[in-house]
Amino acid sequence: MVAPASGGAPSSSPHPAISHEELTALLAAFNDATGRLTSTHERLQGEVTKLRSQLADAKVQVERSKHLALLGEMAAGIAHEVRNPLGSILLYARMLQQDLTDRPAQRGIADKIATSVQRLESVVGDVLAFSREMRVRAHPLHARELLESALHAARCDTPEWSAVEARVEAPESLIVHGDGSLLTQVLINIIRNAVEASAGGRTFGRAPTLVLTAGAVTVRTPEGTAVPMHALRVHDSGPGIDPETAEKLFTPFFTTRAAGTGLGLAIVHRIVDAHGGRVSLRTRGLPEKPEGATAEVLLPVTLT
Repeated sequence: MVAPASGGAPSSSPHPAISHEELTALLAAFNDATGRLTSTHERLQGEVTKLRSQLADAKVQVERSKHLALLGEMAAGIAHEVRNPLGSILLYARMLQQDLTDRPAQRGIADKIATSVQRLESVVGDVLAFSREMRVRAHPLHARELLESALHAARCDTPEWSAVEARVEAPESLIVHGDGSLLTQVLINIIRNAVEASAGGRTFGRAPTLVLTAGAVTVRTPEGTAVPMHALRVHDSGPGIDPETAEKLFTPFFTTRAAGTGLGLAIVHRIVDAHGGRVSLRTRGLPEKPEGATAEVLLPVTLT
């Protein structure tokens, strides 16, 4: 056996050694790629969460619409049954009022009966308004003019209005499609509810305000399809509303006020639903520091 000759050239390595500078650069590139992947993953998670929330909201709107339609049919039957005897009671009460003009004490009782019947008639009227078939006569409408008209019509001589600063912030060129009369009714109901809430804004150290806006948005259908819509929004500076109560506000006969039938927002929902749109109410800001509530009406961008 022949021993290898000493002093020969060393065998060459198949891979040259990586320098410290190159290793540092490689680790920096790896860390940068990892950071980018983490950031992308977090954004995707956020989008997935947002999408799930949108889909859940869309499904809730569909289910709510079905329930309100069924309740509307039931309420219509009850209201018609109640209206006839109420008319008879009111007729007899007025006859008593005429017969008891010379007996003030007894006349007072008849007056109370008539007043109570008229109050019930008002409730029946609200029930019928809620239950009637919504026939939408859609036309192109200037969003700003619609909001300004509703704000003007909603104003009334109450202590709440005197304390609230209300304004419209909407582009002059934005056109929405819908029934002007019905959408005005929707906005009036929402505005008056917001005004009552805005009066409580002073508890947060600021003047109560009401801001009406309009714009274009993209929303998800229950199937997950993204569709463009127009949004009409009413922002108030009140104390906000907890999610549990917000879900019930569009339920017939549910109200947080001492007076009222609790049908105003249920009627709003039926009108918006008849337009093929959606309506929602949510609190802005953090739960521990609310910045008021926003009522949002979404309408299709084209005539149906």
